[in-house]
Amino acid sequence: MNKRHLHHFWTRFRAIKPWYFLALCLVSSVTCVFALHFNNIHMIKLRSAVFSADQNNKDVQTPLKALQAYVTTHMNTNLNAGKNPVYPPIQLKYTYERLVKAQSDQVAQSNATLYSAAQAYCEQQNPTDFSGRNRVPCIEQYVQAHDTALTAIPDALYKFAFVSPKWSPDLAGWSMVLAILSGLLFVITFIVHRWFRHVIA
Repeated sequence: MNKRHLHHFWTRFRAIKPWYFLALCLVSSVTCVFALHFNNIHMIKLRSAVFSADQNNKDVQTPLKALQAYVTTHMNTNLNAGKNPVYPPIQLKYTYERLVKAQSDQVAQSNATLYSAAQAYCEQQNPTDFSGRNRVPCIEQYVQAHDTALTAIPDALYKFAFVSPKWSPDLAGWSMVLAILSGLLFVITFIVHRWFRHVIA
């Protein structure tokens, strides 16, 4: 390509200023930072709603599902426990404690009923034993045979960790794409402008 053709191409190309792309890159970058910050703030609000529902014995599933749906579809909302977690990021502590207490109360009530049934049974087996010497072993055997054991509730069912995506198609994601593309276009047009000036001069 001779200098006449290069000059003709340069007269068209030089209207595309590199600084336009630089300005677009800066605006997009600032937008991306604010959008990422908003994503994180909104995640914190949703997480607080889960903790509030857990503490106040309200419906936990609805805010928990809303939190999961938001975290898994927006950047900068990570609620992952990491490789060596000490505590998972979401723990329904109060829900778990209420379940354990309810189970303990139920077992205690069942055991009280069990002792009454054991005493009635052993009185029928030994109606002439007024001292209770023979009834005590009978009651112990009856209780051991019919004891209601406390089954441990796995606390892992009430601990959650959600992972946010590397990129999401929201304001933060698209402004990031625009910032990267405009940054690349700035570099390319800047280099081409310098090259044309050097060749045509």
